[in-house]
Amino acid sequence: MRRRGLVLDDLGVLRPAPGVPPDPDGVLAVVRAARSAGVRVAVLSNADDVDPVAGFERFADVVHVSGVTGRRKPDPAAYLACAAELGVPPADCVAVDDLAANVRAAVAVGMVGVLHRDADQTAAELRVLLGLR
Repeated sequence: MRRRGLVLDDLGVLRPAPGVPPDPDGVLAVVRAARSAGVRVAVLSNADDVDPVAGFERFADVVHVSGVTGRRKPDPAAYLACAAELGVPPADCVAVDDLAANVRAAVAVGMVGVLHRDADQTAAELRVLLGLR
């Protein structure tokens, strides 16, 4: 089954720290390829506000920042809200986070979970799960 939604953690997956832009050659390269293939992308962050350096608008269809939405991971409502805004059922989404509790929460609502350890491994898993080359 080809997944149609991707829910990504910000700090720890896309970026190492606030004020630093995402690495264009890391996970972000796969995110862009996925989006070009029609996969809808959400960023789900427990930050207090949107970091303008992140540039989410360049690669995400939906941005959920807990300080704005009031939903924090690992609350299932945060994942369900992302899927709903993407217009994709949770079962058709892949969620990536560097914290196991957050991955378990995504799986509990029906998403496929990927525990991020390093960019190469995560990128390889996403290529398979999203049907990318």
